[in-house]
Amino acid sequence: MTLFSYLVSVAENENFSEPERLGQLAGRLLPKLSQQQRWSLGWLGHYGVGMLFALVYVHLWRSGKLKHDLLTRIWLGGVSGIIAVAVWKATFKAHPRPPALSYDKYYIQLVPAHMVFALFAGLGYQMLNRNHHCILNKSEYAKINR
Repeated sequence: MTLFSYLVSVAENENFSEPERLGQLAGRLLPKLSQQQRWSLGWLGHYGVGMLFALVYVHLWRSGKLKHDLLTRIWLGGVSGIIAVAVWKATFKAHPRPPALSYDKYYIQLVPAHMVFALFAGLGYQMLNRNHHCILNKSEYAKINR
């Protein structure tokens, strides 16, 4: 997802990197933070939110509430992107010093970026489940997935 945002940034000649934007926002609220601290906060926040999205995906797949197929992953990523747009809009609106940015372009790229994220999260989930099947027998696997 982050690579997708960097590629869109290059194509649009504008910085759409979510971790960098988070670090920038933190630095504007806390100007005494060093560049390294802003960078760390941005990446920590970005990966933390990514982990939350991934945990929700895993819960939905394991519980059987959503199928674990390609179409569902794309749909799930689209919904996640719409949620991300809402959160970013609220964040920029609430921030006392939001960055100068082409907001519409930023929001538009978030949806396909989250679709990419969901596709790869699903692939990772699929690979981990495949490894469990190889290591555990069926009764042990069934106990874990209850």
